[in-house]
Amino acid sequence: MKSQLVASRLTILALLLFGAVPVYAQNPDLVPHAQPACGTATAQFQVTTSNAHTEPQVDPGKALIYLVEEQKLRVFRDVTVRVGLDGKWVGATRGTSYVSFAVEPGEHHLCVDFLSEFLEPGRLVSLYGFTAEAGKTYYFRARPMASASGNRDSAVLDLDLVNDDQGKLLVANSLLSVSHSKK
Repeated sequence: MKSQLVASRLTILALLLFGAVPVYAQNPDLVPHAQPACGTATAQFQVTTSNAHTEPQVDPGKALIYLVEEQKLRVFRDVTVRVGLDGKWVGATRGTSYVSFAVEPGEHHLCVDFLSEFLEPGRLVSLYGFTAEAGKTYYFRARPMASASGNRDSAVLDLDLVNDDQGKLLVANSLLSVSHSKK
């Protein structure tokens, strides 16, 4: 009885959480509209992770971006998430890890996606538009998630801006991701 109650509560929680994720970010019909934020669809990355946290050096007059992949649940293996900015891939993460990069002040369009043969559309994309200010640091979190039922049609890739305190905690509890474009 108690286990059924816990399972019911988890199911309700999962439905509430997944209902709050923006549907437009997951709509495969909108993927062509993601191209101005993402890079080319065929780009692939080789990703390694490390415990070596390094403080990025940022030129004066630029903003610093951290993108943390927070992967709580692993169905088969770690998910590789590609990170794009203004139509170009800037790197990738694998599992609970992060990348950082500097940007010029102004309007930018951030993209995260991942490809998988286990997904019905084959690709999940999430976008976030923001205006960067010189000297500021921005923390974004990408969360690949699957439904409690395991239905591959209900997988989502959530992308959100988090506050500085949460961002610093996420970075401290993640591995540094180093990615190289596959030739």
